[in-house]
Amino acid sequence: MRQVDRAILVIGAILAALPAQAQTYDPRYPICMQVFSIDGPAIGCGYTSMAQCKASASGRAAECFANPYFAGGPRRTRRSRS
Repeated sequence: MRQVDRAILVIGAILAALPAQAQTYDPRYPICMQVFSIDGPAIGCGYTSMAQCKASASGRAAECFANPYFAGGPRRTRRSRS
């Protein structure tokens, strides 16, 4: 039983030492672009408008889309006039 415990401990240590995958979607920007290449697709979120993203994607195998993890700007609430 001790060998099994050691094996689990070793496997856990190896997995913890492996590099973690970076977050694909940057929550600070509302628009992302996915670029398709021979190495596979890559997503980058760093655009503030769809027009800005489309201008950057023009002529490339790429598409723009709304960031599903966008945190949004400061929320403004309207006060009703009484």
